Amino acid sequence: MAPVCGWMYEAASEHSIFEDDVVETAKMRSSFGGMRETCANYKASEGVPIRFFTMLPELVEAYYSPNMGLVTHLQYSVQREEEVDEEPDSLPPQLPPRHFTADDSKASEQPCKSLSDTYLMRLQHLDLSTIPEDHQVAIQEYFRSSVCLDAEQAQNGNPNLPGLRKLMMALCKNLNSEISHILPALEVFHRALDQQLCSGIGQVPKQIFVDSGPSISYRLEQLTKLLYSIEDKAKSSVFESVGYEGGHRKSLIPVVTFEVKQESLAIPTKMFLKVDVEGGKLYFKKSKDGPEDKYFVHNKILQLVKSQKMHAKLVIIVETEKEKILRKEFVFDDTKKREGFCQLLQQMKNKHSEKPEPDMITVFVGTWNMGNAGPPHNINSWFQCKGQGKTQDDTADHIPHDFYVIGTQEDPLGEREWAETVKGVLRNITNISFKQVAINTLWNIRIVVLAKPEHENRISHVFTDSVKTGIANTLGNKGAVGISFMFNGTSFGFVNSHLTSGSEKKLRRNQNYINILRFLNLGDKKLNPFDITHQFTHLFWLGDLNYRVEFPSTEAEYIVTKIKQQQYQELLSKDQLSMEKNEDKVFLHFDEEEITFAPTYRFERDTREKYAYTKAKATGTKYNLPSWCDRILRKSYPLVHVVCQAYGCTNDIMTSDHSPVFASFEVGVASQYVSKQDPDSAPQGGIQIMNCVATLLTKSKTKFFIEFHSSCLEKTVKTSEGENAEHPAGSIKVRFGNQVQLTPIISDPEYLLDQHILICVKSTDCDESYGEGCVALRAAQFCYTEFQITLTHHGEKTGTLTGGIQLHTSEGKPTEKLYDFIKIEKDDPVASKCKGGDPNKMSVTQAHDISNPSYMGLSYRSENVTNNGWSYSMPKWTLPNVGAGGKESKKSGYDVSTRSPTGKGSTGEDERTSEMFDNPLYGSMGKSHSRGKDQDHQQKDHLALPDAPLSSSKAADADPDRPPVPTPRNRSFTCSENKPQPPAPVNQHLSAQKKPVVPSRSEGGVAQNRPPLPIKSRPGVPEPQTPKPRDYRESSELPGKHRPPARPEVPKMGRPVK
Repeated sequence: MAPVCGWMYEAASEHSIFEDDVVETAKMRSSFGGMRETCANYKASEGVPIRFFTMLPELVEAYYSPNMGLVTHLQYSVQREEEVDEEPDSLPPQLPPRHFTADDSKASEQPCKSLSDTYLMRLQHLDLSTIPEDHQVAIQEYFRSSVCLDAEQAQNGNPNLPGLRKLMMALCKNLNSEISHILPALEVFHRALDQQLCSGIGQVPKQIFVDSGPSISYRLEQLTKLLYSIEDKAKSSVFESVGYEGGHRKSLIPVVTFEVKQESLAIPTKMFLKVDVEGGKLYFKKSKDGPEDKYFVHNKILQLVKSQKMHAKLVIIVETEKEKILRKEFVFDDTKKREGFCQLLQQMKNKHSEKPEPDMITVFVGTWNMGNAGPPHNINSWFQCKGQGKTQDDTADHIPHDFYVIGTQEDPLGEREWAETVKGVLRNITNISFKQVAINTLWNIRIVVLAKPEHENRISHVFTDSVKTGIANTLGNKGAVGISFMFNGTSFGFVNSHLTSGSEKKLRRNQNYINILRFLNLGDKKLNPFDITHQFTHLFWLGDLNYRVEFPSTEAEYIVTKIKQQQYQELLSKDQLSMEKNEDKVFLHFDEEEITFAPTYRFERDTREKYAYTKAKATGTKYNLPSWCDRILRKSYPLVHVVCQAYGCTNDIMTSDHSPVFASFEVGVASQYVSKQDPDSAPQGGIQIMNCVATLLTKSKTKFFIEFHSSCLEKTVKTSEGENAEHPAGSIKVRFGNQVQLTPIISDPEYLLDQHILICVKSTDCDESYGEGCVALRAAQFCYTEFQITLTHHGEKTGTLTGGIQLHTSEGKPTEKLYDFIKIEKDDPVASKCKGGDPNKMSVTQAHDISNPSYMGLSYRSENVTNNGWSYSMPKWTLPNVGAGGKESKKSGYDVSTRSPTGKGSTGEDERTSEMFDNPLYGSMGKSHSRGKDQDHQQKDHLALPDAPLSSSKAADADPDRPPVPTPRNRSFTCSENKPQPPAPVNQHLSAQKKPVVPSRSEGGVAQNRPPLPIKSRPGVPEPQTPKPRDYRESSELPGKHRPPARPEVPKMGRPVK
């Protein structure tokens, strides 16, 4: 018995290792006093039930059961790790595995197949010699096919598994026959025993007689337990494989009815729009309880066009059975209702899409400093984006996000407890059991990423890391945690940080940010020259950033008064983060949605009516003025789709002195494209980059070259050395004259237009990076395009790079993206004359596609200086001209946009006069040349107010061939080598708008209604002037008041070495 007990004690101890945060103890008993005492057992201190084992094989058999921690079959085979050399640079980047699913019903095909293979493999390791052959065939057939049918039933919300029931009936066929034969006799015997015995018979002694073998009742009891256990385990496995836990696998979005108004002969009439997302139908009803005979199915709803002037107005363009295009205009009660309707329609299109992979997903991002207190019982409002600020309509409550990213600070819970809490909340709200992608914790700073079950096979390359920025950068009470992963062909990065507290420690917070950028290692290791701001298609930065409002402590009551009056603008003008960001000291090129909610710190706990802005300390009273400490920012590659649908804070979660902050994003993603063409016969695509000129803010005399990185390239490409030339104010201008030819691994436009080229300017001396940037191939979709990007290194601007790019692809037309389904239309008096719903007769200048703010259909002028880190210039004579109506195809009539980001939209007059793409992703957009003051006000839900300066008229008149001199706050310039442009189209475009121009701060009193100057002819590439440039490696050149605190010296490498 001793060896047995010793082995059992060892096994129990091993079991405790596999329980994450539960500390367990094992106790052994060995005695021959009785039957119970002869059993070996172990007991866990955290409520794990006591198990008894009379024989060693019983213990082994118990550990063979799932989730017991030691002896289980792996669901997927794991190859033994071997030491291999690093891949040579010549090999193309490895793409994550790709799984196609034709529709929603096939979404679970891969998990089901995996489940089937797992059980068939287990069956091969079991002894089947004692089982009748017909039973063997029945079990094998169930695991081979019927288990997948049961999974489909569970996916559709049916908890009964017909395949399992059929198998059990087949296995117990003879048992049922015997039970039917024996049961009548047992019932008669049972009734006879129920009769009262006569008084003369003595009492039956209460002595237990132990039979020599197990009794029939015991065997039947064991049989019953076994049947129940089989059913429970089978259901558990099937339900888990499809994400079913007591509810539907997919959230069943309820039918929602909207009351709207429709103008008929200038008389508004009440209408009702009933949205059935699950059924894929949109009903038009004249009364709420009226007939539902008039409806359009999802594939007949062609487009939604939002009115830019009337925020509650929406145009629905549908196709009838006779292929006639109808345009129906409705007015909702308010903007929120319209947005809720659009989200439901978009969810319907996505749910019933025939595309194998999604091209758009939604991401929830939340941050909360929990104040070392556990969460309240109900935190639903946080995940439903309810509270103050930009919030979602109630009709969108049941629309689940694809990803939930939750960052916490001062979190007192364990990882498992917090993850289960969040999963439970989401299960209650969405009826979906979300899968945990990753969780990462540094002391009390934590980030967790959850995803829908159907995305499990689309996620790969998951990385986590953390950086300490506490005292001496060794304590983890302050710092950051990060998670990155690939979703098909799109990379995501998420950083949750808790920066230094204290109103007066602004510079230290800036230094915390720089340290996190330098030392946080996430993403592809082949992108070592680039920091995390360039490594990911979409990067989200959240957390308690601790930036305060810079008011004197005596103004505390004044601040509280302004908050009660909901007058936040004056307070936000003194927000430290906004001021530091505007001066390019932190979060360069990051974007934040407009703040329309109250400061989230510092409240009295258990209330949100009172700010506790004083705190008694031994050194005296400390003031913590109400501030927006908790923030969510984002940065994405150029020309990608990102829209913030919600940004606010809750007002009913009061256990902490911080309020939770939420944000919801609609994000475009690229699929792991598999070319449909034969690689041998398909024409070879090409990317040509030429005329590159870099202006570097350094005095170094070294030579430089450029590296081009991308997952779409066969290998990393380097240029030859550039030619250095002195530049004003101590910077260096480097010309790279040779044309660079890049070879993509796939030449299909469907694939290439979603790709980006990362550019790194390096020195030939030590391979050190002097600046990095990114160019979108979509910019060259139609023609040769000139670009200009801001070069940055470790979060600081280090120069600019100009050049041209031309794209050669194979034949093919990109498919329309889901986010192209919603457009925004600029109202025009001409539109009211267009009756009969024929969109082909509409003036193309009355609509702009800004559903994707990255692809604004606004006019961009080469005089404008953008501050988003990049800009593109396109000669108008090279743009395709499809015609004013977009009559390429049957459905092109409903596309009222001037430019679609995927090339599907019609190209009209506005597009021909538009010279540039631009992206407000990191701040303002096409500036006041293209938008009037009232337009800006109406687009505040989508865009930040323009703040880039216009060129002064005096400067332009003095030197017409010279670009405007930018101010220090701008991050990039727009340079063009376009042929001379006639000013007529520009004026024509402006006359159509009839809107006053918003002056920027640097204009200093230029009249609002002053039209922009026409584009001048420029014989060569203008040389942008960078005022007060400095060598970013020489901090001694910094003015004293702007000089950051001393930080570790930047190593002479592309990526710092810890």
